[in-house]
Amino acid sequence: MGYILHLEAEFQNNANENIAVGQKAYMRNQFKFFGIKTPLRREIQKPFLVKQFLPPKKKVPLLAKELWDKPEREYQFFAQELVFKYVKEFEESDIELFEFMIIHKSWWDTVDFIAVKLVGSYLKKYPQKKEFYVDRWLRSNNIWLQRTAIIFQLKYKTEVDTGILEKSIQSLLGSKEFFINKAIGWMLREYSKTNPVWVREFVKRTALANQSKKEALRLMRD
Repeated sequence: MGYILHLEAEFQNNANENIAVGQKAYMRNQFKFFGIKTPLRREIQKPFLVKQFLPPKKKVPLLAKELWDKPEREYQFFAQELVFKYVKEFEESDIELFEFMIIHKSWWDTVDFIAVKLVGSYLKKYPQKKEFYVDRWLRSNNIWLQRTAIIFQLKYKTEVDTGILEKSIQSLLGSKEFFINKAIGWMLREYSKTNPVWVREFVKRTALANQSKKEALRLMRD
């Protein structure tokens, strides 16, 4: 509690109502903000993320959920960065926390961090869990879990499992959801930096949405 109370005091002391109005509008009025821009927020957070002051790993899920329940969006940004501090200590059960964070207060500004940095790191450590969770997320009808299934490999480069990537995209073809089609294109565009031949061939034989196709080929010459 003391850890969060001290963080709360720092956020409140640096709140800016004028900036908060703009931040809230940018996020379609879904979340409240203190009005702290990212560079300042990260400066405020620094002492709370220093190794010797980090809470014990076992307390992190409870802390993260408590932060997630708070109304101001800065708390969720801090929570996901706090969890990432324990990336080398991820346990099998931590996926439950990541799923909680994805499906609560969902929007791209948190989901993309969780999918790429938390889930991506977790599934590198526990690759035997990939198929189970990807299948579960694809069947969930939750667009944010589905987006996670597509982009968790975003930074995998040569380690991308193209079988899982192809299955994920194929299962979501025909979606009218912007965040799904954008994610497909984004993932393919990123992978084209590593394996342009595979991406070009996949795009050629797959009925991608125009949005996905355009994004996938953006870095490649004709």
